[in-house]
Parts: sequence; structure tokens; C-alpha cells
Amino acid sequence: MLGQPRRIFVLTGAGISAESGLGTFRDRGGLWRRLDPMTLATPEAFAADPDLVLDFYNHRRRAALAAEPNAAHRALARAADALAARGGDLFLCTQNVDDLHERAGSPEVVHMHGELMTARCVACGSISERRSDLLRPDACPHCGAAALRPDVVWFGEMPKHLDRIEAALARADLFVAVGTSGAVYPAAGYVGRARARGIPTCELNLAPSDNADAFDAARYGPASETVPAFLAELGL
Repeated sequence: MLGQPRRIFVLTGAGISAESGLGTFRDRGGLWRRLDPMTLATPEAFAADPDLVLDFYNHRRRAALAAEPNAAHRALARAADALAARGGDLFLCTQNVDDLHERAGSPEVVHMHGELMTARCVACGSISERRSDLLRPDACPHCGAAALRPDVVWFGEMPKHLDRIEAALARADLFVAVGTSGAVYPAAGYVGRARARGIPTCELNLAPSDNADAFDAARYGPASETVPAFLAELGL
């Protein structure tokens, strides 16, 4: 099944960053277990209590900045370079809002759920880098309006870069999901779309995901072990 693919589509989820100390939404100590997501991750929640929502994302941003990439992040970065050297490419699509892939050296990362390290202006739509706390009076660097929000996709909002993701999936010759729950759409549907095109699929996860039965193959264990080992099987 594996061979030597030239165009690998990799989808990563919260499980790949868990070993870097960032809690997932579904583990026992996860963020959504302690806080109601509907009070923190919707446009309506932000309109009702922007200070609470901003404080929550400020805490998440600080935690992400304090974390370090792990062996799984670094292995994917090396694989991207190795594939490029042989004339191929690794399309890295992540559901995560942290920047650990970038700091590990991945040359290009598509964040379908947005990024903690950027802010979006509700007034003018511009996006700016943000690595410090985001406060309600802060002015947009482009238009000056005090209308900044986290540049993350909230419940009820459309994920980003969907056309680009679909195009990359269509040209892939291997689909790999790393550390995903298999419960959040549209990402959870990508394995089915890949298989419908005859693309081999593999799940790398700590435990079977909600859609584990949709994959052709799987490797289970910590991402820091399964990802480097799997890429080594591919000669990467």
C-alpha cells in the first residue's frame, strides 16, 4: 500500500500537539471538559462577553507559545523537505490553531481552523500577527478600529482554505491523518473523499478515531513515535 508516494496529504489534529503539553478538546483534562465551548467559541459568545472570550484565547496563546514542537512535528517538516527534493510535495493541513508545525520547520501549513498567532479585524477584515495578549481596546494596525478578534474559526463559522484543501486532496497519492478525533467536519470527511478517489489512507493516532473504520491502514501509539516510524517506512 505504501510504496513511495510523491504527493502526500497530511491532516493533523489536536493529538499531535498533546505531547507538547497542549490539551486536546476531548481528553479528560481537555479544554472543553472544563469550560462550555458555547460560552467561548461562537460569534454570539464574543458579542455577549468579549472579555471572557479574549481571556480564554489569551491563555491558549500563552500556552502555545510556551510549548515546543515534538518529534512528530519535526518528522513532518523533514519529510516535506525530502519530498520536495525528489520532486514531490507534502500538503500539510491542520485543524490546530497553534504554530508548532511552523516552528518545527514545515515550509507551508494550511490552518483550516485559523491561527492563535493572528488577529482579525471585524471592521476592515484585515489579518495581523498577534503573539501577545489581545485586549478589547486594542486598535487594528490597518484601520485603527478597536475591533480585533482571534483569527480562529468558531462554531457556526466556515473553515478556511476549503477550495485549496480540496484541490490538494484531489491530486494526492496518499492521505494520512495524524492525531485527529474523526468527529469534526468537514475534516472528518476527507478520508472518505480520498478513498472515493482511490487514494490509499492511513491513520496515525493514540487510539482509534471515531472514523477509524474508514482508513485502509493504521498505526496506534504516541505521535512522537508513530509519525517518524511511518515516514521512515516511506523512505522519508
